[in-house]
Amino acid sequence: MTATTEVEPGLYDIPAELYHADPIPGGSLSSSGARTLIKKCPAAFKWQLDNPQPHNKALELGTAAHKLVLDDGPELVLVDADKWNTDSIRAEVAAIRAAGDIPLKRHELDQIHAMAAALRQHEEAAALLEPGSGVAEQSAFWDDNGIWRRARFDWLRDDGQIVDYKTARSCRREDLEKAFNEHGYHQQQAWYEDAGAALDVADPERPMQFVVQEKQPPYLVIVTTCDPMARGIGRHLNEVALNTYAICRDSGEWPGYLPNPMISLPSWVERQYA
Repeated sequence: MTATTEVEPGLYDIPAELYHADPIPGGSLSSSGARTLIKKCPAAFKWQLDNPQPHNKALELGTAAHKLVLDDGPELVLVDADKWNTDSIRAEVAAIRAAGDIPLKRHELDQIHAMAAALRQHEEAAALLEPGSGVAEQSAFWDDNGIWRRARFDWLRDDGQIVDYKTARSCRREDLEKAFNEHGYHQQQAWYEDAGAALDVADPERPMQFVVQEKQPPYLVIVTTCDPMARGIGRHLNEVALNTYAICRDSGEWPGYLPNPMISLPSWVERQYA
């Protein structure tokens, strides 16, 4: 598949770079794009679309963890220097990134290996991500009533179970609830389950599972999924995003935020004074 190929709905084993560049002629909407439309506005979505951002260290470490956990992705290359502040080291780091690989300091590489080892000790997570039980990093494309949608499964098991691996600051219940809402993971789950249903590659009786791992020792792991209410809210928000995307695409107008001449305090503050 190339960026100019006519695409048929289906699963494709393509590099992450091509997926994120969007190979659909005329464009498609991803889960992250839908979440931007909901959390921000069409203008922010269009700017991000037109201005791809360079590497981000936090995302780079997450991708490195995916490499060891899922055995798929760019190569991890040790740059054995405490500080990357010389011209030669900067050139080496730039060359590694230009080749599509991930440069890591010694302590970062040790951290990633320790995380992968800890995950393998978690019985439920290790079983879900057992090597040979599925395929990693599969890109899904499908036409939804004239709007092309796309998703990229971290791990699609042979039994039809969708699994997504994430790193987090904390796996404590209250912190995960906040993170899922903040990052729109309930939207992502509904989006990916739609992809599995549209392409008939996932079992509709198996809700998508998140394997979440803390980034600090002892690298604790939890396996979880959104409850039916959260999935329903996520699906509704996705429908709003799809409608917004369709209207903006057809009109060529990508507006900013709605006028808001008066600001209220959060409802929980108001309840304290009621």
